[in-house]
Amino acid sequence: MKKIFALLMICMLALATGCGGSDDKKTSDGGQIKLGIIKHLNVTETLLDNYFEKAASRMNQTSGMYAPKHIFFDNMTSMVAALQSNQIDALSTYHSVAKYLLAQNADFETVKDRVPKVSDAFCCALREDDSALKKEFDDAILKLNSDGKLADLVKTYISDVNLSEPLPAVEMPKFDGAPTIKVAVTGDLPPLDFVTADGKAAGFNTAMLAAVSQQLGKNFELVQIDSGARAVALTSKQVDVIFWVAVPLDDTLAPPNCDTPDGVILTEPYFTDEIVHIKLNK
Repeated sequence: MKKIFALLMICMLALATGCGGSDDKKTSDGGQIKLGIIKHLNVTETLLDNYFEKAASRMNQTSGMYAPKHIFFDNMTSMVAALQSNQIDALSTYHSVAKYLLAQNADFETVKDRVPKVSDAFCCALREDDSALKKEFDDAILKLNSDGKLADLVKTYISDVNLSEPLPAVEMPKFDGAPTIKVAVTGDLPPLDFVTADGKAAGFNTAMLAAVSQQLGKNFELVQIDSGARAVALTSKQVDVIFWVAVPLDDTLAPPNCDTPDGVILTEPYFTDEIVHIKLNK
């Protein structure tokens, strides 16, 4: 398992090479690059640092890779504030989220050099004993994909969305007498996982959930929590479903998601997005 996990870390390490040109292995004052990232749930900052450092020591002579200091954040708001106040040198997020953040912050820019094209697959996570519900989610996601509805939602809420206007609102279906499934929404990945200023869930993930709800004939109750609290909320049965991402690598190289806590199962993916880094345009 350690060997498999190390291989995954080598792939992830390449993401951390984008904080500038070939001389940007360290900050201007000689310190280690600090990379902000939304809190992992089953992997610590230290563990990430150690794997990245070991991989970098083997590879940096030929590839120029370096090992950043990972800084975990419970939510996007605090991570953005840390970047703006120079507490971190860059933050790691997704291409669609980067577009949103750049539209809201004129002093941000994407890191353009030495960041390979690596994507994560978005899925939902459930408790292991909810395998029947997972099967229902899987069937609904596969049908939404096959009939083109997922592609339509991507176009409406991600690729063609006007980021100069409020993100489109989403109405969840209501079914009298039907069971209710509680789903955690963090608001930390707009326009994917988004919560409006008045506390209403919106964006692509919510629209996808509304479509799944329609397929299943079940009510979804959205519960807002911090990203860092997702696993506890799920395992403690505060919620039944949380949003998740999995690295879509071949199983011979790495498990689909090394960060998945014990007792958690993942649905079929419903979206993929490329990882990018954002820095201040100094």
